Amino acid sequence: MPRKAKELTALSVSKLKEDGRHAVGGVAGLHLRISGASRSWVLRFVLSPGDSSSPGRRADIGLGGYPEVSLAEARDRARELRRKAREGVDPVAERRQLKVRQVRQIQQAKTFAECAQAYLASHRASWKNAKHGQQWASTLDMYANPKIGRQPIADIDTSAILDILEPIWLTKTETASRVRGRIESVLDWATVRGFRQGENPARWKGHLDKLLPARSKVQKVEHHPALPYADITGFMADLAGREGIAARALEYAILTAARSGEVRGAAWGEIDFNARLWTIPAERMKAGKEHRVPLSSRAMALLRSLPQVTGSPLVFTAPRGGVLSDMTLTAVLKRMGRKDLTQHGFRSTFRDWAGETTAFPREVIEHALAHQLRDKAEAAYQRGDLLRKRADLMQAWADACEGRHREVA
Repeated sequence: MPRKAKELTALSVSKLKEDGRHAVGGVAGLHLRISGASRSWVLRFVLSPGDSSSPGRRADIGLGGYPEVSLAEARDRARELRRKAREGVDPVAERRQLKVRQVRQIQQAKTFAECAQAYLASHRASWKNAKHGQQWASTLDMYANPKIGRQPIADIDTSAILDILEPIWLTKTETASRVRGRIESVLDWATVRGFRQGENPARWKGHLDKLLPARSKVQKVEHHPALPYADITGFMADLAGREGIAARALEYAILTAARSGEVRGAAWGEIDFNARLWTIPAERMKAGKEHRVPLSSRAMALLRSLPQVTGSPLVFTAPRGGVLSDMTLTAVLKRMGRKDLTQHGFRSTFRDWAGETTAFPREVIEHALAHQLRDKAEAAYQRGDLLRKRADLMQAWADACEGRHREVA
């Protein structure tokens, strides 16, 4: 048992200056600890053992700073803690549990908008470009935050998710599906961080799929306007007579069946003239996977006809430098009087031509379009990119574009 210390007055305590622990009396084990300019109250006590044959465990517990906590307040707190210790309650463990509960309460008070912002910040570096992050933020700001943005993340339930999705599920199915997926990701992140518990109310399989119709049942498929493949020769002849880098970019896009962004961002360093190959790096591909494009004779001739702009790595450099805008190729179509078409639609033209007029296997055609094979078992066995067969396919396509139709296998 601690030796009973002399009971100091408040005035005596205020005059203590020397570093160290000073017993102040009034309650056994109560000390004022001084370290430089820091002064705080500490109670040393012995926790009663659960087994009377074993000694108790000595522990220290802080009671607050001095003079914020007065001598009288420190003694009151010390008496209460010693009472708990005599009853077998561990004040140190009890305080630790209280802090855990307080932290948990603070965490669970985090709002959906705060968690969404934190999620975006932590994942921004993993996305292919800044536009993807902007799309994430804008969809959540438009559809989720007005309804659950200020709501504690821990309280969001299925009814809250349905309140967001049901008004747009039938009319904006694609957007609604993306919103659902993004909310699900934020809620998963919040669960891992300890801000919420339980199942994710935005999950689809086994949950929302029982409450909302499947996208395939309600979503209207909007096809890009495409040129009938029977008209491709006349169109390409008209296009070939147009001047300007934008016209050449559109022509190259059609010959390679590539997407607009892949063509507009094409760099000379990606072109292997000896191998007649264009290798698009993974970071510029929609699927995030490197794509090799065999180049036809016409595509090679087009590339050789282009000037290489000093200081620019781009194959198709904008007149003022940099990458062509995403509307540049559309502008070419408008000048040709073909407002009914889109650049992306020519991928459909290519797909229709290849599927209906050639004997090339479906997987060869899908690889040419950089599509993922839908059949997972088929994709698992088809590990190559069928480059040699695709070279024949792309040459046959270029021949068709120039009106030199021939039998292809």
